[in-house]
Amino acid sequence: MSDMMDQHRDYVLRTVEERGVRLVRLWFTDVLGTLKSFAISPAELENALEDGMSFDGSSIDGYSRVQEADVLAVPDPNTFEVLPWVDNKAAEARVICDVRNLDGSIFEGDPRQVLRRNLDAARAMGYEFLIAPDMEYFYFEPPVRGQIPVPLDEGGFFDLTTTDVASSLRKQTIRTLETMGIPVEYSFHEDAPSQQEIDLRHTDALSMADSVMTFRMIVKEIAAMNNVHATFMPKPLEGVQGSGMHLHLSLFSGDTNAFYSADDPNNLSPIAKSFMAGLLRHAAEITAVTNQTVNSYKRLVPGFEAPVHISWARNNRSGLIRVPIPKRGSVSATRIEYRSPDPACNPYLAFSVILAAGMKGIREGYELEPEADANLFEMDDAALDKLGIRQLPQSLNDALKVMETSELVQEALGEHIFEWFLRNKRHEWREYKTQVTPFELNRYLKSL
Repeated sequence: MSDMMDQHRDYVLRTVEERGVRLVRLWFTDVLGTLKSFAISPAELENALEDGMSFDGSSIDGYSRVQEADVLAVPDPNTFEVLPWVDNKAAEARVICDVRNLDGSIFEGDPRQVLRRNLDAARAMGYEFLIAPDMEYFYFEPPVRGQIPVPLDEGGFFDLTTTDVASSLRKQTIRTLETMGIPVEYSFHEDAPSQQEIDLRHTDALSMADSVMTFRMIVKEIAAMNNVHATFMPKPLEGVQGSGMHLHLSLFSGDTNAFYSADDPNNLSPIAKSFMAGLLRHAAEITAVTNQTVNSYKRLVPGFEAPVHISWARNNRSGLIRVPIPKRGSVSATRIEYRSPDPACNPYLAFSVILAAGMKGIREGYELEPEADANLFEMDDAALDKLGIRQLPQSLNDALKVMETSELVQEALGEHIFEWFLRNKRHEWREYKTQVTPFELNRYLKSL
């Protein structure tokens, strides 16, 4: 173990003793992006940090088969935090784990290991991958099965009212995030009723994936403490925009922003353009991972600010990639915004396939297609075809059909997760197809 890891481990053990931590929760993530956890006593922590803790992987979606069940949860001491919402008299902490085989080798079913592998490949080319997500979600009254969700307010974009309950919830959430070491850049009421947005400050992709998992837990925890339901469902309400997770992406080489060039009108370097070209060329292949639910595709429709077309532009929000104008021409702030992902995805896998697509563009020198600066929502199919602009998959089924033929996605995810993900999501689509919806009953029951 390196000196740095020794220091982190010693800090964790010292903090547990000084803060009187009674319980340490080991967090890890399944293939679908659901947070899992089991708890250990402080007496077990030193052993866990050294050798990991075994558990039955066959109980976790996408992990082991029954005949190869046990795996190790190995805590990453860099992620240790005392949980701020727990009573100080019985303090609890959490630490995020890597999952390994019993012999200590990498476990291919662990999404965090998948992202590590893809980041290592980019690092071998001299690049660090930084991400800043815009996290959108809704607050509702506690849900009743079979009933339409009830928003807490009818507010709109940037609205601030004296009765805005959500403002208080956002403040509590932000304070908790900051306490957990997750810095926030902006927060505000989004366009739809009771819809919120909290934007996280950019950091390396692995830390950000950990932060997204923690963020979703904190948002739900703070809401539940106030008898409110928070959801990251991409499209919980008809007729209003859904929730996205717009990702601001950049590559750094040391302290240098590899996406910046003073010689380009948009300040985009050849590296940035090839990365964008890779994302655009492989966008359809990775969409099942960045938008993994049946409901995700109710958001990716025209008219609600979500992207439908595979295109890029500087300030055109109808395209898949937007190039924001950095404030005051800041070199370090030059970035691209990838707009299709939603907050229900598994961030470890989504960041992996996005990085893999962009890096393939760099390795193979993809040429960036021309900017599409028109409002693509107002153009018919013939005009779009003339410009060579394709659409994102229009359903989970369409996305899976493209994904299953993708060598890039299979390589990025690894065969274990690639095959399991396809099986799981095909099953979800089959279940969805058998449902008789209120739309069908309202439209056909009386007239047919």
